[in-house]
Amino acid sequence: MIVGVVDIGTNSMRLLVTDGRRELHREVEVTALGAGVDRTGGFDEERVVATLDVLGHYGAIMDRLGVGRRRAVATSATRDAGDGTEFMERAARVLGVAPEVISGTEEAELSYLGATASMGTRMATVVIDIGGGSTEFVYGNGTATHATSVDIGSVRLTERSLPSRPASETELKEARAAAAEAFQAPSLPGSPERAVGVAGSFTSLAAIALDLLAYDRDRVHGSILTIAVIRGLIDRIAVLSVDETTTEFPSLDPKRAPVILAGAILAEGALTAIAADQVTVSEHDLLDGLALTVLRSR
Repeated sequence: MIVGVVDIGTNSMRLLVTDGRRELHREVEVTALGAGVDRTGGFDEERVVATLDVLGHYGAIMDRLGVGRRRAVATSATRDAGDGTEFMERAARVLGVAPEVISGTEEAELSYLGATASMGTRMATVVIDIGGGSTEFVYGNGTATHATSVDIGSVRLTERSLPSRPASETELKEARAAAAEAFQAPSLPGSPERAVGVAGSFTSLAAIALDLLAYDRDRVHGSILTIAVIRGLIDRIAVLSVDETTTEFPSLDPKRAPVILAGAILAEGALTAIAADQVTVSEHDLLDGLALTVLRSR
């Protein structure tokens, strides 16, 4: 059975097609669907149209690859947008399946499942998923036992605290304070032996830290980011304009450049909150967890 899963995120649209043994297709496109939702309470129609174009493309890929079962989920921005229901109806028509708006807790559990399924060694692990609109912390040892979703992500923090690039010292201070206030040491049921970071902020920062000339999933997966390295990246990114960021870091998706500084600040804040000095970066996340749930429900 070939399955196709789609993650409709605040910043990125993502597709995975797999038969459980091999990955047949994986694709990501940044449409910044949730830009402005924090301020206006609704979606921008231009971004909705761009997102629907991408989702229509994904639907066509799933048709071409003979996907037998498909599932799509939407996360923070669609949870919060007043016109989220209308958007979901339009998305269903182009995807060939009705998307589900999932809670922050379910989002966290799927991220944990995807991030840890292929890690082998069982140990107390906290998975940190920095999205565009929210950040999830999920703790477990083999299976997720505790999840917390916080309504702060790279898009929200950019809009609230980092409106200009280069960023001023005042803006950096405000952004760091906002991250610290939002996270406030998540209450975990135990002390994690390992922190795993998933999604675009962590993977993009890892590629930058590795000085990659082009993004390489194999190099990024399993790499280590220390909090000291993340702080160094914040210093490097903060003094650049968005255009300069794209030029300086060729491995970075240009569409992610406007929010990567906020992503780095949230990564620093998340590790500080759980008293971790490093994080293992995983290319497997919510999307992979979603595919596993579809495969297991056959």
